[in-house]
Amino acid sequence: MQDQRIQTVADEEAQTDQAVLGLLLTDSAAIWSVEEMASEIGNNPIHVTDSINRLAGIGLVHRLDGFVFATRAAAKATELALA
Repeated sequence: MQDQRIQTVADEEAQTDQAVLGLLLTDSAAIWSVEEMASEIGNNPIHVTDSINRLAGIGLVHRLDGFVFATRAAAKATELALA
């Protein structure tokens, strides 16, 4: 019997969301295009766009003219979590 966990779509989405937000938070002034992000994390641009839409919907990222950056709330929440 295998002990490997089957990865669900929700798991994959959560991993992409974490990768996208992590990339945006590595530098507080980071501004990325969807294509750059997809290339950097090695994911399909459609999945990255879906992730950005989810993160924007909950107020963690802003979108402007094809670029994405983390909100101050996301940066502060990360700072508090690491403290």
